[in-house]
Amino acid sequence: QVQLVESGGGLVQPGGSLRLSCTASGSIFSINTMGWYRQAPGKQRELVATFTSAGSTKYADSVKGRFIISRDNAKNTVDLQMDNLNAEDTAVYYCYYWASGRTYLGQGTQVTVSS
Repeated sequence: QVQLVESGGGLVQPGGSLRLSCTASGSIFSINTMGWYRQAPGKQRELVATFTSAGSTKYADSVKGRFIISRDNAKNTVDLQMDNLNAEDTAVYYCYYWASGRTYLGQGTQVTVSS
């Protein structure tokens, strides 16, 4: 089992920034992928960004150039720096961890972009 604890969501004005953090604990495999999903009301869950333990990153087109994902393998953490936020970024953001064919999701943290 893997447990994921997220932090850092909140309310921000358009154009502002937020940083999300996630820590994984439990049965951690050295080869894994961590990242972030988000789900807005009435919309399907969207994969926002991923970061493999080998160092590869991938971003959704909608966040490229605005969001940066980072991770610390030694601490089993993954962060998402979100800049130039807009209303379309409003969603619940979920940390995820994948390894050995299993996926785990965190409890989610709300990000609201509004003036």
